[in-house]
Amino acid sequence: MLTPEITKRITDAVDAAFDRQLEFTAELVRHPSLRAEEASAQDLMFTQMEARGLAMDRWQLDEETLSAHVGYGPTTVAFEDLTNVVGTYTPAGPATGRSLILNGHIDVVPTGPEDTWSRSPWDAEIKDGWMYGRGSGDMKAGLAANLFAFDALRAAGLAPAAVIHMQSVVEEECTGNGSLAALQRGYTAEAVVIPEPEENMLVRANVGVIWFKVRVSGKPTHVREMATGFNAIDAAYTVMGDLRELQDKWNADKGSHRYFEDLEHPINFNIGMISGGDWPSSVPSWCEFDVRAALYPGVTAADAWSQIEACLRDSTSGAEVSAVRSGFFSEGYVLEEGSDAEGVLASSHQEVFGSALESFTTPGYLDGRVFTLYGGIPALVYGPVSEAIHGFDERVHVESVRKVTKTIALFIAEWCGVTETR
Repeated sequence: MLTPEITKRITDAVDAAFDRQLEFTAELVRHPSLRAEEASAQDLMFTQMEARGLAMDRWQLDEETLSAHVGYGPTTVAFEDLTNVVGTYTPAGPATGRSLILNGHIDVVPTGPEDTWSRSPWDAEIKDGWMYGRGSGDMKAGLAANLFAFDALRAAGLAPAAVIHMQSVVEEECTGNGSLAALQRGYTAEAVVIPEPEENMLVRANVGVIWFKVRVSGKPTHVREMATGFNAIDAAYTVMGDLRELQDKWNADKGSHRYFEDLEHPINFNIGMISGGDWPSSVPSWCEFDVRAALYPGVTAADAWSQIEACLRDSTSGAEVSAVRSGFFSEGYVLEEGSDAEGVLASSHQEVFGSALESFTTPGYLDGRVFTLYGGIPALVYGPVSEAIHGFDERVHVESVRKVTKTIALFIAEWCGVTETR
């Protein structure tokens, strides 16, 4: 248990460096780290970790190694554009504390039409207590919080007494392969903290996700003879309706899945992209659309995919329908209650916020599943208040970031243990 004096030294150190933390977060946001374009942002993370004296590792994700794992999601971009960065702290003396991973993803989703934003998505302006910008909440504020929480201990004259792996990974928004690659590379610990934008709360459970592309085939004709053709775009809407029926069936079963009973609509099949046809005056011979489908923890991705394939095979559209997996092939997970790691996070949160740590269930994807399902590591997904992630004018609440950083710093000190350096 940390003494009040040490606790104050740590939280004061966070306050003293907080302006620099916000400046660094803004610098990260100004690097548009879209998928396969994360290199410059990873350069920045590498430089910052190296400057802190961490032992550095940067590597390209390996398709052959990843694809052999059950948690792999098919990647549709070049692997040479995908690199992870990990910095490792090792105590000078014997490691007497518990080891820790501080994980975060550097990749961000597309902005959509930038003229719909009230400001540039990459400016990281702070206004009325919020920092704006794509990735500000999801999750560059969290990546910065990890670094500056670690800094706070040293600034307070303390050294962690256990190994800490600081991770900046790619592919969280589309496959989860970045965190999976880090686990395969041998980076394990007794707990992991992932400061995703989670409203100052802990994620208790979240869904798994499958991405797939559906192709509907038709028969082209001139529109003057439209009745003799088969419109693939029209048929695609029927196929979407078939998938919605499967979605409704899965939602109706929510009472059978712990922590999901009270969610209004835990299973969502999102039609995220669509294209089709070749000419306005020709009946379209093809239509493709991309789907993100959720599944409950405890349901294997393979079983869910089999049900999706059966739905498409039995489509009422009358069309030829095929599908290929195009990203996530992940299973959901539950963070079981009562772990030592959760207890330490709860006490750290109570110290900073003056209130009990709350948990919730989310119908979104999180990399925590990699560590929990495949590494047996309790994954504490806990982070600041945000708004409009994946939307226009994404923003993160500045004071929430400050408090979450303090909580993470206290967690590191209590979980890893500390020794005095002054």
